[in-house]
Amino acid sequence: MIAFLAAPEGVEQIELLDPWKAVKQAGGTPRLISTASGSIQGFNHLDKGDVFAVDATVDEVSAADFDALVLPGGVANPDLLRTVPRAVDFVRGFFDSGKPVAAICHAPWTLIEADVVRDRTLTSWPSLRTDLRNAGATWVDKEIVVDTDAPSTLITSRKPDDLKAFCHALVDTIT
Repeated sequence: MIAFLAAPEGVEQIELLDPWKAVKQAGGTPRLISTASGSIQGFNHLDKGDVFAVDATVDEVSAADFDALVLPGGVANPDLLRTVPRAVDFVRGFFDSGKPVAAICHAPWTLIEADVVRDRTLTSWPSLRTDLRNAGATWVDKEIVVDTDAPSTLITSRKPDDLKAFCHALVDTIT
């Protein structure tokens, strides 16, 4: 099973749906995890998108229940997630257990809060560059970065235009 962690609102819908479809097409089982039960509100940039049912909350699951973690972006989504200690602990659990993590766009904000980017090379939406460098990461401006210099593979991309490469790297890593 692959965990997709998203806040109750603010997730960039395409950054949730494209990797979700890629996981399913590869024979995986995606599960939507959030900080609250019920549903989450997707966004298409600043406009409300679709609503998605939550499979479980961060209080009900742990990294041990999953094979990998996907962190979709959106500006508000990771900003909300990084304020919830249990969500941050959930993310850190994947790194502690050496499981793959894939994060796109603004999602590395949550990784910074989990203190898991030090000495890692990654990319993100350009506005996170300074935050990532201040957290000890090496930031590069590339479509896709797959960092295997630690037990947990870290896959990162910058933006929705990078989703094809992001999904390809994700599927290659989890299959």
